[in-house]
Amino acid sequence: MKGIVSYGGYLPLNRLKRETMFDAMGWLHQAGYMKGEKCVANFDEDSVTMAVAAGMNCLSGYDRGLVDGLYFATTTAPFRERRGADIIGTALDLAGTTRKADFTNTTGAGTAALIAALDGIGSGSARQMLVCASDARLGKPGSSQEMTFSDGAASVLVGDEGVIASLEGSYSVSYDFPDHWRTEDDKVDRAWEERFGREEGYRKFIPEAVSGLLAKQDVRAEEITKVIYPGIHPRDHAAIGKKLGFEPGQIHEHLMTSMGNTGAACPLMLLVSALEQANPGDTLLVAGYGNGSDALLFTVTEEIQRVRGQRRGIKACIESKRALQNYQQYLAFRGLISPEGGIRAEVIPYTALSLMWRDRREALGLCGTRCKRCGTPQYPAQRICVNPDCGAIDDMEPYRFSDKRGRVFSFTSDLLAFTPNPPGIYAVVDFEGGGRYWFDVTDCDAESMSIGMPVEMSLRRRYVDERGGIIGYFWKAIPIRT
Repeated sequence: MKGIVSYGGYLPLNRLKRETMFDAMGWLHQAGYMKGEKCVANFDEDSVTMAVAAGMNCLSGYDRGLVDGLYFATTTAPFRERRGADIIGTALDLAGTTRKADFTNTTGAGTAALIAALDGIGSGSARQMLVCASDARLGKPGSSQEMTFSDGAASVLVGDEGVIASLEGSYSVSYDFPDHWRTEDDKVDRAWEERFGREEGYRKFIPEAVSGLLAKQDVRAEEITKVIYPGIHPRDHAAIGKKLGFEPGQIHEHLMTSMGNTGAACPLMLLVSALEQANPGDTLLVAGYGNGSDALLFTVTEEIQRVRGQRRGIKACIESKRALQNYQQYLAFRGLISPEGGIRAEVIPYTALSLMWRDRREALGLCGTRCKRCGTPQYPAQRICVNPDCGAIDDMEPYRFSDKRGRVFSFTSDLLAFTPNPPGIYAVVDFEGGGRYWFDVTDCDAESMSIGMPVEMSLRRRYVDERGGIIGYFWKAIPIRT
């Protein structure tokens, strides 16, 4: 039996009310007023960092040495010729022998990667595969895309042991449908007339894939507990379900009001949301959308009880949020305006890529060492134990700090160094189990900082060197969300 073994979700802390966007740009009359809010990646987040956050959540409690493959699905990869899955795999401290690949260029990449991973399990070529889907798309200011596009990530671990939702079958349709596109040089989304995409694509492709799957598996609509598909056109969402013969109670909430359209990650995020509420015996049908549609049918097993309440899924992420104060702050976070930062903003550290390669596990994976004699962990990695009662030399083993929590030992805020969200905050963190190091603090304001505050680690953009096309990723401390 193959299927989903674990899941994880991630939404950025920041929210922007659509009312705020309409007040700023509604005079263009290109985007009608919409209710709710969208999730906005912080200035130091991108599709890679969000995928790592979802992957960390998904893998909590699992032996990462058993993961044979990692697929990364996105339409907003930060690099063209540097594989995002490799960055994510290094940050998650997966083995170099782990099979990795990027799925991109369509919002249907998330479900495509999931099907490919399940096929790998079914063929026997892998025991466990991790699928991370993440997106941070941009719409032109004042457009309907800006209103609906949102940022987020989901991750699912698939395998053939401890399965919480077994795969019953899948069905795909694929077309060169030009409703949305971006060229190599485009930063924001381009779109043809919205009615064209809605009537010729959204209304037809999802029903075609779902109907094809039901016929293939010889399953009736009334036998499905929940049918899950993106609500990128909310007015048509319920109509599609009705057309397919589903009752309103069978259609999973599209979450457009509270979460928004998260692109390639959207169907997997909705699937995670459904799994959080599922019971043994439930049948879940999930369909994606983008250049066609993929549909997958799962049956929830008794193993769902094992992970219930053990994962930070979509529900908790939706409830944990912080409001952006204005539209201009959103523009600055997403690089749509370049506010004056002073001379300090122009000082970008030189990156020695050869050194980054040698220290990749230490820098990207946040791996230090632990003394084999006394058990004292330390970061960065050292040859000599820092325990004054030990002092062992060259008797260390690798020790990962990225999945350890800690508490703030001391902190300071800095109004001189440039940051798009001043002030800069730095803290010395004492890790549970031992170890101490200083980190930038993000997703936090200076007024809420306190000695002893519990924190966890989050991979973020430490800096961006636009001249060299280099992104310096490193770990920052964030308050533990409750």
